[in-house]
Amino acid sequence: MGTKRGMVQVYDKDGNPVVCTLLHVEPNVITQLKTQEKDGYEALQLGYKEVIVKDPRTMEKRVKKPLIGHFKKANVQPRRFLYEVLVESSAQYQVGQKMDLQLFEGVSHIDVTGKSKGKGYQGVMKKYGFAGMPKSHGAGPTHRHAGSTGMRSSPGRCLPGGPRPSHMGDEQVTIQNLRVLSIDLTSNIMLVEGAVPGAKNGVVVLSNAIKKQSK
Repeated sequence: MGTKRGMVQVYDKDGNPVVCTLLHVEPNVITQLKTQEKDGYEALQLGYKEVIVKDPRTMEKRVKKPLIGHFKKANVQPRRFLYEVLVESSAQYQVGQKMDLQLFEGVSHIDVTGKSKGKGYQGVMKKYGFAGMPKSHGAGPTHRHAGSTGMRSSPGRCLPGGPRPSHMGDEQVTIQNLRVLSIDLTSNIMLVEGAVPGAKNGVVVLSNAIKKQSK
């Protein structure tokens, strides 16, 4: 997991501008090991963004009591975000082990998963690209309406699942095959070509590209 810091522009060796996204990836810590014998599958539970408080007695105000016990069992400082990653075998990992950008050294392309920006309740023109009604005289106040969605007596109803005005955005989105431009292990910074989902300072999940093999 990492944090989207914003978009910047760099230049390649030929002087062409390349629009890219700056990702700040602090080391993730393993908070739990899922095993086939106990949980029915093999996975790692990763924690991201350590919860920092001035007074340790106020930790319960920021983290739920069950989670505090979960982190104490792992002997790990509480983290704000948890995420599970499936692995073939969790035996080679240990609770408390940190995982950083070294995992992506030599990787040419990655997939980035995040929550897209929320757009609120939107109509069919903005959400689905409808053309709208004619704007000529006499058309009535229906310029941005969807138009008729019904039919005649059979089946005599509006079929469900069609495009309707509804909530837009705020969904989990995965952008695939983003090219990795550079990795700075000292500053925990990764530069990828193109845009990633979400707003600034949003949390994203990084993984190796499943469709494009790294060269």
